Amino acid sequence: MITSSQDPTSCTHVFVQVAIPSPLRRLFDYLSPKNYSSENIEQTIKPGTRVLVSFGRRQLTGVIVSTSNNSSISANKLKPIIKVLDKEPIIPEVIMKLCQWVANYYHYSLGETLMQAMPKTLRQGKPLPVYTTTMWSLLQPLCADQQQLQRAQKQLAAAQLLNNSENLSLSEENLKNAGISKSTLKALSDKGLISAHEIQTKEKKFTDQPSIETEQAFTLNHEQQIALNSISEQFHSYNPIVLDGITGSGKTEVYLQAITTALKENKQSLVLIPEIGLTPQTLGRFKKRFNTPVVCLHSGLSDSDRLSGWHQAFNETAGIIITTRSGVFTPLPNLGLIIVDEEHDSSYKQQDTLRYNARDLAIYRAKQVNCPIILGSATPSLETFYNATSGRFKHLTLRQRAGQARPPQIELLDMRKQNQKNGLALDLVSRMANQLTDGNQVMVFLNRRGYAPSVICHDCGTVVDCHHCDAHMTIHRHPPRMHCHHCDFQIPIPNLCQSCKSTNIQPAGQGTERSEQDLTQLFPNYPVIRVDRDSTRKKNALNSILNTINSGQPCILLGTQMLAKGHHFPGVTLVIILNADSGLFSSDFRGLERTGQLIMQVSGRAGRGNKAGQVVIQTCNPQHTILQTLTTNNYTQLLETLLTERKALKLPPFEHLAMVRVESANSKECEILLQEARQFVELNAPSNDFQTLGPIPAPMEKKQGRYRWQLLNKSSQRSTLHKIIHVLLQYLENKKLPRHIRWSIDVDPQDMS
Repeated sequence: MITSSQDPTSCTHVFVQVAIPSPLRRLFDYLSPKNYSSENIEQTIKPGTRVLVSFGRRQLTGVIVSTSNNSSISANKLKPIIKVLDKEPIIPEVIMKLCQWVANYYHYSLGETLMQAMPKTLRQGKPLPVYTTTMWSLLQPLCADQQQLQRAQKQLAAAQLLNNSENLSLSEENLKNAGISKSTLKALSDKGLISAHEIQTKEKKFTDQPSIETEQAFTLNHEQQIALNSISEQFHSYNPIVLDGITGSGKTEVYLQAITTALKENKQSLVLIPEIGLTPQTLGRFKKRFNTPVVCLHSGLSDSDRLSGWHQAFNETAGIIITTRSGVFTPLPNLGLIIVDEEHDSSYKQQDTLRYNARDLAIYRAKQVNCPIILGSATPSLETFYNATSGRFKHLTLRQRAGQARPPQIELLDMRKQNQKNGLALDLVSRMANQLTDGNQVMVFLNRRGYAPSVICHDCGTVVDCHHCDAHMTIHRHPPRMHCHHCDFQIPIPNLCQSCKSTNIQPAGQGTERSEQDLTQLFPNYPVIRVDRDSTRKKNALNSILNTINSGQPCILLGTQMLAKGHHFPGVTLVIILNADSGLFSSDFRGLERTGQLIMQVSGRAGRGNKAGQVVIQTCNPQHTILQTLTTNNYTQLLETLLTERKALKLPPFEHLAMVRVESANSKECEILLQEARQFVELNAPSNDFQTLGPIPAPMEKKQGRYRWQLLNKSSQRSTLHKIIHVLLQYLENKKLPRHIRWSIDVDPQDMS
């Protein structure tokens, strides 16, 4: 809001502060609409209401934040609001405060933050949906017309139904349920005997359902019951709980019974999941369990479906909302429980525009409405584990698998001593054959999509690189192409080396497409089911694949990390992890943590049924501390080791980070701008409790045709870090930069590349 002394002309005006979807981190003053009376303006124009305003040469949808009797700008220089789009606010006060906190914490425009809280159709200024029902009415009592319908028995039956109903009217849905077709109704309408009209549907709230559960809850084991009791005891207060349970320990059943408690209290539940891929099975399980409307919100839905789901949450039609990252902004008037499943997953952090972490926003929302929040994971993030062990969050553990299942045995296979074919140890081929013969399923994990990660010339050593990125191009066979996974650039597969014109060029390395080909040749009698982004692009493809796997037939599951996240495959008894070493030597300080999480999550797919599970990790570094620790199934020990290292290196969770990134078509421009920014900070910093590292090129300096540099800022105090960011913004926002130079601030960065 812009404030100053009252303008002499302002006494006859009401000024409206509007958040605009613009990068400018400020509000904009407008006059109230010309047809609005200043006497009742506060009753008619409320914060959270959308308005159409003129902004430069464009008309934009903005959101009212406040009204005022003064402005720093003279009234004759301000424009009136063109149109108020809503009768009542569609951004509730609690979501408005959430967005204001997000904008402040992540140093982002409030207007663009508020746009995150609305479906696309509402951002475009379109109205809220109005749901109607078609009603058919008999125009006069039946007795006068019965004779002319004697030869049209279906029409007579429909007319009799209407005649016997209250007000001679029935909904089209009720008539359909009674066996009356649309053609019959049309025939009666053509005869002038009935007419149709629309009435607005009164939506039922989720609390109107006669019962909560349609399926009997499982009996919890001792650990699960302790966890549920701990959640229920403080159900009406902010209660952050880390549910630290090994894979297959029954965390989902604890979630479901906690949701039952919420529904009994007439409260809505918000369930966050990391990826769309988990949606079908999660939604199916929840709908089967509960006799209450469950809606799903994610980016794979059509605009109309997302709006419908959002509206059901907003109107309390839905009692359970399952959503990915962006759904954390969903307005829920009666929110009573938040669950963040797989809380460690990096998908919760948005990597562009507004770089928020949905897990952290969920924690803030729980504190806002004073409700419990469950952070569930078999592999908690270091930050969450630290909060749990330091007493900030309650730490609940599940260390036994549900039912008769037991954690799998994990072994390391030293590939330096193995005969192998196409990346697979020959010793494992026979073990796979034995499992398949016994009617079991085998999972092969390779976190690399495509046919091969590169194509190399065996005469001169040239590798096919992307023209726009510092990256090799991946070869794909379906359809045949070279594809850059960073910028989507594609070219035909070359026949000649681009440097020496040799024809001796070959794929190098192994991707899921190539492994699928090799495994099909090795095991022609068993289906090889590949699960990666390419094989699941078509609508319902993933759901179809999961149904095939869950049928229990012997097969080989081959895939990327899409297979590792939360899926329950009771038929899998052997898991083989290929290329496990790739994450052990990452330039990102979170590399070892993520590698440990991924290996434990993949391993957790084995032995979830009644049969024992085995996990084999192919590695050339069997002596590595991380791998040695994981063979004991002791993820907590790994976290403690990594925490000790982080403390010594002054890295999160012991220090707080903010990254400034600059990108341009000219590398030198990036470096110079960040050098100047660093010098400005060092001259104007309000505290010495910080450290600035860089500027340095990003690990992948060139991406999508632009060069990228970064400046890392560290402090042990969050408040100090934000003061440093304010100084940086003071420099960057006031400096007149060419349009081709772009910069961004990333608070609590998760991806250092």
